[in-house]
Amino acid sequence: MKQKLIQLKEEFTAEIADVKDLKKLETLENKYLSRKSGLLTNLMKGIKEVAKEEIAEIGTLANETKNYIINKLEELRASLNRDLIDFDFTVPGKKPPVGHLHLATIAIREIESILEPLGFIRVRHPDVEWDYYAFETLNMPGDHPARDDWETFFIDEAPIKMNLPENSLKLVKEGRRLLTPHTSSIQVREMEKGILPIRMMNISKCYRRQIDISHVPMFHQLEGLVIDKDINITHLKGTIDYFVKKFFGENRTIRLRPHHFQFTEPSFEVDISCGLCQGTGKLEDGSSCRMCKEGWLELAGAGMVHPNVLKAGGIDPNVYSGFAFGWGVERCFSMKSGLNIDDLRLMYKNDLRFNEQF
Repeated sequence: MKQKLIQLKEEFTAEIADVKDLKKLETLENKYLSRKSGLLTNLMKGIKEVAKEEIAEIGTLANETKNYIINKLEELRASLNRDLIDFDFTVPGKKPPVGHLHLATIAIREIESILEPLGFIRVRHPDVEWDYYAFETLNMPGDHPARDDWETFFIDEAPIKMNLPENSLKLVKEGRRLLTPHTSSIQVREMEKGILPIRMMNISKCYRRQIDISHVPMFHQLEGLVIDKDINITHLKGTIDYFVKKFFGENRTIRLRPHHFQFTEPSFEVDISCGLCQGTGKLEDGSSCRMCKEGWLELAGAGMVHPNVLKAGGIDPNVYSGFAFGWGVERCFSMKSGLNIDDLRLMYKNDLRFNEQF
C-alpha cells in the first residue's frame, strides 16, 4: 500500500507536467480525485486490508499525497487562468463615482465668498441656545409669539441654571435651552466679546415648527451684523444690493418694505424679484407663479440694531449704531435665476435624481 501511494504520486507529477490547458487539467483532476473512479479514491478503499500497526503511517501518507495533488492542481489552474486574461494595461481605468456637494453647502460657500471681500468674518455659535440669547437679548418679551412651544423647539420644560459668560449683563441666571430658531441669537454673544467694530456673518442651522413649499423644520440661515460709529440705513441697503447683484445676477432687483422686528428699529422686509417668473407673477403657460404669486419673493429681514439690543451687549447706543440682516440659505439659493426650484422640501428628500442636476 505504501509503495502504491508513492508510485501514484510520481505518476501524477509526471502527468501534470504535460498539462497546458484547463480542459486537460480538469481531466487529470477527475482521473485522480473523482469520488467514484479516481485513482487515489480507489486506492484508499484498500486501506481496510492494511495491517493495524501500519494504518497510522499509511493514513498519514495518503493525506499527504491527496494534499500534494490538490495543491499542484490549484497552482496550475491559477497559472493557466492568468495566461487566459486578455487585458490591455494601457487602457485608462474607470473612474469611481465622485460625491456631490449638497445645494446648501454650495450656497454657503458662495455666500462666504461674496461677503468676505466686504470684511465680514464668519463666526460660529451653538445650535443649542439659551432663550436668553434667542429672545430676551433681542428685545422679545416673555409673551412674544415666537416663544410659544408650538413655534420653537424647546429642550427644557422649565428654566435651569445657565452657563453664561462672566461678562454677561444678565442678572437672573436661569433659562430654558432650545434649538436656535434664528441666527440672530448670536448678536449679543458677539457684542459681549467687547471687540469693536463688529463685521461678522454667521451661517448656521436653525429650527422652527414650519413646513411647506417655502419652509422646512431644519434649515440654514445667514446672519450679518455690523456695528460701528456712524452706521446708517444706506450702508444696510448698499450691502444687500451688492450681495443680490453678485449672488443672483445684475438683472435681479430688490425692494425694502417697512416691517416690525423686535430687535431692529427701523425694520425692513427685503424682497427680490422672482427668478421663476422673472418678476411677472405669471408662468409661460399663463398660470400664477407657484413660488411668488405676485412677482416678488421675501428674501430677508433687516434693519438697524435696536438700542436695547446694543445695551444688552454692553454697547452704548449713543456712540455706536449698526445694522443686521438675515435670510434662509436654501430659500435664497432657490431664488437663483434658471434653477426653477418651486419647493424647498425637494432639497431634503435625499433624491439623487434631484441633487445630481446641480
